[in-house]
Amino acid sequence: MPELPDITVYIEALESRVKGETLRDTRIASPFLLRSVDPPLSAVHGKRVTGFRRMGKRIVFDFEDDLFLVLHLMIAGRLRWLSPDAKLPGKLGLAALDFSSGTLVLTEAGSKRRASLWLVRGGEGLQQFVRGGLEVLDGTVEEFAARLNEENHTLKRSLTDPRLFSGIGNAYSDEILHRARLSPVKHTRRLSAGEVQRLFDATRATLTEWTERLRSEYGGDFPKKVTAFRDGMAVHGRFRKPCPVCGTAVQRIRYADNETNYCPRCQTDGRLLADRALSRLLKQDWPRSVDDLA
Repeated sequence: MPELPDITVYIEALESRVKGETLRDTRIASPFLLRSVDPPLSAVHGKRVTGFRRMGKRIVFDFEDDLFLVLHLMIAGRLRWLSPDAKLPGKLGLAALDFSSGTLVLTEAGSKRRASLWLVRGGEGLQQFVRGGLEVLDGTVEEFAARLNEENHTLKRSLTDPRLFSGIGNAYSDEILHRARLSPVKHTRRLSAGEVQRLFDATRATLTEWTERLRSEYGGDFPKKVTAFRDGMAVHGRFRKPCPVCGTAVQRIRYADNETNYCPRCQTDGRLLADRALSRLLKQDWPRSVDDLA
């Protein structure tokens, strides 16, 4: 799922291409995409784009006359910038926004249609998308600590909770926790003041550095190959590959459609965290430490 760094570079690319332009038309290929009915989508045709904003992991298109298009890409949604009036691409194409300078196409891989598009009017219409998460890049360490202590959950769960922190998902939470040298299953209320500071610094540094890295990678082009799995990541998506800090094989915990990646030497004092399904299957044969894997 595109997270804060990815959404930021998407918005910057959109601002440079369509801010100030008029939306000529919209083409919706999937009936599951549009989640609003009033105002009708036709209300935004002929309106000028006045700006963009990020709300958590959502992209908001600001239009004149107090209209807002709110897009959530979910896990597999992606944006493409194509030539004017470009044809929607095959089964992946969900929608097209037509401008005179080009066409913004929304695609979604896979059979599940989770991406959503809403058209709302006014600030009150936008309020339904406010989850209340702290913008860590704008917040203080005291605000960060207060959010962590609101509920006693694992660090992984808290970092990815949009009510607590804005724009952080599965991928960058793995990177943040590795950088902070903290276990993903440590509970928030068991953190020392030093660990809270370390996590705060790691969160800001990870989000800032990856935003700059993506900007440099795209070099002004419209973002392509937006993915949660990048070669430069330390642990996310790198199961069994060496940790860039200590060389230990990266481990994982799998649950539902997600997984958590971590380095046992850097983050858990060599202890292997129990994979819910696999550890139950192996029972006594489940290795307890990284040394047992040798």
